[in-house]
Amino acid sequence: MDYEIPEKSAFLELRRGLPLLAAALFVAALLFPMWRIAVDAVQYPQTTLHLELYAYPRIAGDYGEMASLNKYIGFYYPDPVYWQPNYEPHPRAIDVPEWSLGPLAFIAVSACAAFVALAPDTKRLKRGLIAQLVGTAAVFGVMLADIQYRLYQAGHTLDPDAPVMGVDGFTPPLWGSYEVANITSYSRFGVGAYMSMLAVGLLVVAFYFRDSDATARDVARAWLSRVGVGDDEEPDSSPGDEPVGTEDAEAGR
Repeated sequence: MDYEIPEKSAFLELRRGLPLLAAALFVAALLFPMWRIAVDAVQYPQTTLHLELYAYPRIAGDYGEMASLNKYIGFYYPDPVYWQPNYEPHPRAIDVPEWSLGPLAFIAVSACAAFVALAPDTKRLKRGLIAQLVGTAAVFGVMLADIQYRLYQAGHTLDPDAPVMGVDGFTPPLWGSYEVANITSYSRFGVGAYMSMLAVGLLVVAFYFRDSDATARDVARAWLSRVGVGDDEEPDSSPGDEPVGTEDAEAGR
């Protein structure tokens, strides 16, 4: 059976257009940091250090200064193994080879979203939307679990030969603050993470409208109608229906 690309007008439907937009967001998210960390330390009383981590082995910001601080407690940036990062991994750093595969995960979910949007008929489109949403949730769920595990591993395998001894193991959170020795850190999501969340949200909306050919304009009109916009406008009246004015009433006396 020959495959036919859906007509351009079909991509105005939310169930087709939103997956395409999500696909673009997943790829664009690779250009921005996924995780941001602000660090206050007594060694830098006049400034706050900042780190930005990407979906691939790259750390931006004050990573040199942070590496100097972390070595005192024996905490090191991970070694991605298969991808040379923009820093030199410490021999005692934990191996995190899956970090090198991060871009592949984003490109894979992006390609799947685009593939679903190009489904030749409604039946396969709806099946694709279900599979896309479940698969994307599984991919990012596994990624988040793996990241949290690696953070636990890094914080509980401190270098025993580090200058500062007796530091208890810790787990840096993906979101929140934590304090180790005289270093206080604040973790937040980066722009890339928010773009990914938005892309997943678009897939959820597309799934919601899987049985409808509604467009964004249709949804906007329905919403405006529901909230009653325009209900207070008076209908046009014909000249014969106009009420008699005061002057006309007085003339008829």
